Amino acid sequence: MEVTSALQDPLILFLLAILGIMYFWKLLNAPSRSRLPLPPGPKKYPIIGSLLEMPSSEEWVKFAEWSKEYNSDIIHLQVAGTSIVIVNSAETAHELFDKRSTIYSSRPRLVMINELMGWEWAVAHMPEGDDWRQHRRLFQQNLNPSSIPNFQPQVIKFSRRLLLSLLDNPDGFMDHVRHFVGAVLMDLSHGIQTRGQDDPYINVVEQALQGLIQAIVPGRFLVETFPIMKYIPEWMPGAKFQRLAKEWRELATRVVMDPFKKVKQDIADGIPNDSFVTRCLQNTDEKQDIGAQERVIRQVGAGIFIGGTDTTVSTLDTFLLAMVMHPEVQARAQKEIDAVLGGNRLPLYEDEERLPYIAAILREVLRWQPSTPLAIPHFTTADDEYRGYAIPKGSIAMGNAWAMLHDEQKYPDPFAFKPERWLTEDGKLNPDLREPSAIFGFGRRACVGRHLAFPIIWMAATSILSVLNMKKALDADGKPIEPSTEYVSAIVRHAPPFKCVIEPRSEKAEKLIRELVA
Repeated sequence: MEVTSALQDPLILFLLAILGIMYFWKLLNAPSRSRLPLPPGPKKYPIIGSLLEMPSSEEWVKFAEWSKEYNSDIIHLQVAGTSIVIVNSAETAHELFDKRSTIYSSRPRLVMINELMGWEWAVAHMPEGDDWRQHRRLFQQNLNPSSIPNFQPQVIKFSRRLLLSLLDNPDGFMDHVRHFVGAVLMDLSHGIQTRGQDDPYINVVEQALQGLIQAIVPGRFLVETFPIMKYIPEWMPGAKFQRLAKEWRELATRVVMDPFKKVKQDIADGIPNDSFVTRCLQNTDEKQDIGAQERVIRQVGAGIFIGGTDTTVSTLDTFLLAMVMHPEVQARAQKEIDAVLGGNRLPLYEDEERLPYIAAILREVLRWQPSTPLAIPHFTTADDEYRGYAIPKGSIAMGNAWAMLHDEQKYPDPFAFKPERWLTEDGKLNPDLREPSAIFGFGRRACVGRHLAFPIIWMAATSILSVLNMKKALDADGKPIEPSTEYVSAIVRHAPPFKCVIEPRSEKAEKLIRELVA
């Protein structure tokens, strides 16, 4: 149920009026928890709080503007009784989410997403507790930095297939990137070989993600603000959100169950299947509850796939956009690659240390147009005090990665794409410049798949640069078509569709692609 349509429904208006009265009565009679002031922020009105001040798109930009307006890197909002704290600096994020992780590591109640849509299995959405710790432990045991070399052969294989797709059908480059990421993650997580662009497993995940992206937008569904609405029957007027939730719940269930059933069937049939799920199933403890162990395995397996798909696609699309817009950067990168590879082979992971400019480009891609400008909300489990401000228990605390990565004090000229900012004068990576890790979240709730994401991005981007040129397309008059940088405003940001020319750098490069992928 969208806010605008909901407010036109008499039933919802009546419900909101009752809830407003209840909230106001509770507010008047609630004891003060702290004599300290709340962090500064926009004006708060009775009952609705800061609701009228909330931006409808690109919230991260407005939050950063408020930070400057109120001269504070933490901002406080109150929306219909919910305390919201926005953290706009890396220093404060480190202090709160890392150093005080015992307070800031839980998640808020997600009524639409978890309770109605059935995403409670996703570790990113779980509140802190034993179940979350079990899932996180399994992730860390299998996706830590020392385990990543085990996955590199698959990433290389699919990267080379991506090159062939780009060579044969360059106009479909965005579809090729999405299929590449899906194919890699499905192979790593479940050992399933996807079937081209119309693969049923990838299609289900993409449909499920579309629902999740809509539901996670703050304020999109009133049931998040007023949980009692979850009991409204789907047949009643104004209950469109219930019908959507039912449809999306079926997709969320299939994301978990369909590939897991395939792995179980492969094992039963004696079909080789080297994947995360298979290895975990083979290592289950027969003395413990097998069903409980399998539940965690299938949910973590789905989490590997679902957690990295959209963000990795977004980052690679931004990489392609940056190369089209900045041919001088592309040329310098290719010069560095040629000096290492000699034009005789495609890159391998052992080449990474000798390609610092490539590393600089990808760090700048992550910083310039972050795929996740706002981290998934944290939830405070105790009252806290920071710099003389009170942060109440039960607050939603959000890290504004976009603000941190566009801090002009740390990244001068922050809106420009400048890979050289990451290098020292002697051409090495600058160890003093903060890594763009904010896009992976903070503290204990940082993305558990972050160690896998960058190697996938690095191999795909370096492979593309080694054998392909990207440049602006021309219009009917032969003039270059300037790509737009007006990104789609969503929890995961995506570059708008753009036209470009992708072609082999030489006949030798084309031959190299076809020989290696054949």
